[in-house]
Amino acid sequence: MPAPDALLLLSPHCPHCPAVLAALADLVKQGTIGRLEAVNLEQHPEIGQSLGVRSVPWVRIGRIELAGAHGKAELAEWAAKADSEDGLADYFHMLLKEGQLPRAQAAIEADPALLAAVLPIVGNVEASLNVRLGAGVLLENFAGSDTLHTLVPRLGDLSQHADARVRADACHYLGLSGDVAAKPWLEARIADDDADVREIAAESLRTLIGEQA
Repeated sequence: MPAPDALLLLSPHCPHCPAVLAALADLVKQGTIGRLEAVNLEQHPEIGQSLGVRSVPWVRIGRIELAGAHGKAELAEWAAKADSEDGLADYFHMLLKEGQLPRAQAAIEADPALLAAVLPIVGNVEASLNVRLGAGVLLENFAGSDTLHTLVPRLGDLSQHADARVRADACHYLGLSGDVAAKPWLEARIADDDADVREIAAESLRTLIGEQA
């Protein structure tokens, strides 16, 4: 996989921009980043406006956008996983943890294929309640869509997770898929050991059957 490209927006009056620029330049020399474009917003304010950037330094590595000062090690870590599903899952987790749900929504709306990167959050038992709720909003936005249909097999796998919360959430999203392919996964959870899972599976199955009737 080729190294991701990076875009840096900076200002000559920004105290943190020189260090971020130097770090990114080093990563280009090392081959961790393929190409770096640096833009002085005082000379090209239209670029910042088009990207909705209000403060610098601002960095985009692959499809991951980072605001504020970040060290070389952190930038290298993001570059190494910028275009992988695990990396994008970590990125969405970070956004949701920081209360930046709209940014995550905008990224997925621009490229619905990125919705798959939300599934690792659903299966992450260590994720906080706020992060899990945010992941739920991202998935619910695609209820009944072809994008969510394609994720039914993976949601089916999550419906068999060892953790009951993950199984319950997966059953909820299977119901939202509106896809008849979700039916066997939900039927298998009707006799689940956990009462909440049984209830959500039954409710999702009723919703699914109603939509297919």
